[in-house]
Amino acid sequence: MKLHEFQAKELFAGAGLPVPEGRVADSVQAAVEAAEALGYPAAIKAQVHAGGRGKAGGIRLARDRQEAQAAAEAIIGMTLATAQTAGHGHTVRRVLVEQGQQIRDELYLSILPDRATASMMIIASTEGGMNIEEVAAKSPDKIIRVRVNPLVGLQPFHLRQVAFGLGLQGDQFKTFCGLLQKLYSLVVSRDLLLAEINPLAVTEDDRLVLLDAKVEVDSSALFRHRELAALHDPSEDDPLEAEAKKYHLNYIRLDGNIGTMVNGAGLAMATMDIIKQAGGEPANFLDVGGGANAEMIENGFRILLSDPDVRAILINIFGGILRCDVLATGVVEAATKVALKLPVVVRMEGTNAEEGRRILNDSGLELITADGLQDAAEKIATIARQL
Repeated sequence: MKLHEFQAKELFAGAGLPVPEGRVADSVQAAVEAAEALGYPAAIKAQVHAGGRGKAGGIRLARDRQEAQAAAEAIIGMTLATAQTAGHGHTVRRVLVEQGQQIRDELYLSILPDRATASMMIIASTEGGMNIEEVAAKSPDKIIRVRVNPLVGLQPFHLRQVAFGLGLQGDQFKTFCGLLQKLYSLVVSRDLLLAEINPLAVTEDDRLVLLDAKVEVDSSALFRHRELAALHDPSEDDPLEAEAKKYHLNYIRLDGNIGTMVNGAGLAMATMDIIKQAGGEPANFLDVGGGANAEMIENGFRILLSDPDVRAILINIFGGILRCDVLATGVVEAATKVALKLPVVVRMEGTNAEEGRRILNDSGLELITADGLQDAAEKIATIARQL
């Protein structure tokens, strides 16, 4: 679960981390009043669950009341599309108005689990700011990576390794080590999947200030953190993903044009891989699970059809707990209700596969059967390229 910047900063401030004074506003008037109260210059920042807001015009600096009003009018209500929104814009419903800072340097700092090494990874760089992705791609030597064994915890040598890598000395060195220690404790105690500060500013008077904050909480751990669960903003959820949750379907929207329906997360991942190998682009991850019934299948199929980016659909089912005849019944019911107009390729094996194929064949629907997963992927990729 992602948090807004203002929510993340409230969390950081509660842990004793230095953040600028700021106020949240959901109207132009409230934003201007906040800027007046905080003083100029003031930063006015769109609050959406996406990075890259600055490059997309979602962060503006105001030096007086007139600029604050113009910035608020431009940002509040805009549809903000960034490099991280996969082509889908977010409507800006509120802004964070913060005190401007006199910045000398911008650093980057983040902590996240590294699944490959079963460790906590601290990532830092002297090249903080909007172009950190380019730095990581073109100058990886400027990225500092320090792994922490979660069973041992953060040790003084970890702190020194990061601080020395950033070139910090004297009081800044001590201040940074304390900051990193507090941030690591927060990540572990609150089950965070990501705590990113970009930039971590060094001000003209040698203070360290968290100018931006991106936090993602492990959704599986929210039962331990009711106060964090209450911060969920449903307006930021993808509408199709939110609809899928109602029916206990595992659905993630992607940016391709081939809709997929699969039972089992591993098979769903393999299906997306083989679609890409065949030259296609999956539009979603949809795992209906082993215990799906006809109603769940119908709802899942309806969600696929309601995605305007989906031009063709691949159904890949290996019948086990979810029998093939149950899946076929759900597909037929959904397709009948929505007047199916998209091409659909079906690959079906396992329990009651023959009965499932009979149900599909007798439905009168124009469905394309496949002989194996490779054949299914090649057929759907070819169809999608021709549309």
